[in-house]
Amino acid sequence: MNEVVVIGLGQLGRVFAGGLLRVGRTVVPVNRGDDMAALAQVHSGPELVLVAVAENDLHSVLASLPEGWKPHVALIQNELLPRDWQAHGYVNPTVISVWFEKKKGIDAKPLIASPAAGPGAGLLCRALTAIDLPCREVALGNELLFELVRKNVYILTTNIAGLKTGGTLKGTSTLKGTSTLKGTSTVSQLWAQHEAFARQVANEVMDIQDALTGTRFDRDALIAGMLEAFDGDPEHGCTGRSAPARLARALQHADAFGLAVPTLRSLAG
Repeated sequence: MNEVVVIGLGQLGRVFAGGLLRVGRTVVPVNRGDDMAALAQVHSGPELVLVAVAENDLHSVLASLPEGWKPHVALIQNELLPRDWQAHGYVNPTVISVWFEKKKGIDAKPLIASPAAGPGAGLLCRALTAIDLPCREVALGNELLFELVRKNVYILTTNIAGLKTGGTLKGTSTLKGTSTLKGTSTVSQLWAQHEAFARQVANEVMDIQDALTGTRFDRDALIAGMLEAFDGDPEHGCTGRSAPARLARALQHADAFGLAVPTLRSLAG
């Protein structure tokens, strides 16, 4: 019961693995191409199975996870909502909304405390706290759902707004036909210089989140939650390589629910 399976040893997976080792767990790594069924026969009773794969790999991993591991699954994905795990028959897994940034060669940098819910929430919080990353436990259900949507609003608003206001990483570019407002690269600059535009983007992002979850959220509370994260790292870049894909995904959701989202559509060019 001291074993924790970590599927995906990228930047986030390695952070969690380090914390889990620090609190006395044996980490069983699963890399791309490994035979999970064979590993599950050897490691049949893990305390937790942390899925730390890239966003595009999440659903294929959830679909192919060995049956014995499914009750112990823990998820840390961006843009995650209950519909993602429910589509594969998972009920109340451990979920953590990660609020720290980890880039190659740089120590993990927290913005705010990462909320975690579910059976393994206590273990994940102990693991993160052991490596000086703040974490807090929240309840399954509405409290967790709010936290997931809050993170989605932060990610999608800053990434998508940044396609116009700037903040792209080296080697990326804004979408074709989208003019960039020079000099606005950080979240603090976005809010200080283009609050009205950022609110337009955020409101359309929240329209999509409401549709995806079937819930009407307190928008003032979500904006306040986003601004708390802005204050946690004012110099955080607005956007990066994944921003065009996030916009495309948001528009696909909007189309599926018949949402107008004119600001988002204008950014698609």
